Amino acid sequence: MVYKPSEVTPLHAQFLAEVYRDAGVPHGVFNVVYGAGEVGGYLTKHKDIAKVSFTGQVSTGRKVAGSAAGEMKYVTMELGGKSPVVVLEDADVEQAVDGAMMANFFSTGQVCTNGTRVFIPKKLKKEFERTLKEKMSYIRLGDLQDPNTNYGPLVSKVHYEKVCSYIKHGIENDKATLLFGGPGQPDGVPHKLKKGYWVKPTVFTDCTDDMKIVQEEIFGPVMSILTYSKLDEAIARANDTPMGLAAGVFGKDI
Repeated sequence: MVYKPSEVTPLHAQFLAEVYRDAGVPHGVFNVVYGAGEVGGYLTKHKDIAKVSFTGQVSTGRKVAGSAAGEMKYVTMELGGKSPVVVLEDADVEQAVDGAMMANFFSTGQVCTNGTRVFIPKKLKKEFERTLKEKMSYIRLGDLQDPNTNYGPLVSKVHYEKVCSYIKHGIENDKATLLFGGPGQPDGVPHKLKKGYWVKPTVFTDCTDDMKIVQEEIFGPVMSILTYSKLDEAIARANDTPMGLAAGVFGKDI
């Protein structure tokens, strides 16, 4: 196996290789190659590579799949997501809020399976929003080496600018209601870490299915709350996406 990590998050590959080594995996079974996108291009065309597995955004996945298929290689793609979280009428609201927060703010939203479209019954909207605002205070910014930290910066300047542009679009163009967060650096960032690419954990409500922040993968800590009247409606809307990578449901009688 040859593993090429993203050029902006390379360090984890070293740790993973050390885990395999310490577990007794023979040398040469797991190999790490570092580099930018062109290195991945070389790997997909190499004659000794029989299968290519790629995790990343859709546009890059198309290029990788096309390159590998041209060499008659097996291909597995795990691409972008705009996954739904559906909260049922009988759900424990506190548990549903905890789940929605985990689905949006874990790893600062940089997870492709994030449940960024949160569907809640209209009659639970006020309670859900109130509970969510209360629990947002439990987000703790800081040094990621500190086990008490549960929220960090984004991975790069380019990605920071992309996420910020979506937050701005949600406010100025989509006209969604900003429930929490928004533009600017969050409060409480330690002085020594202020140069990091920090964004506020952000929640939009009164969202509709046609909004850009609802339709496109942001890959950042941005939650969109949508309401529904009937469960069949919620299911249809939850499934109405070309990026249905994952899903979550909260209720007592599923």
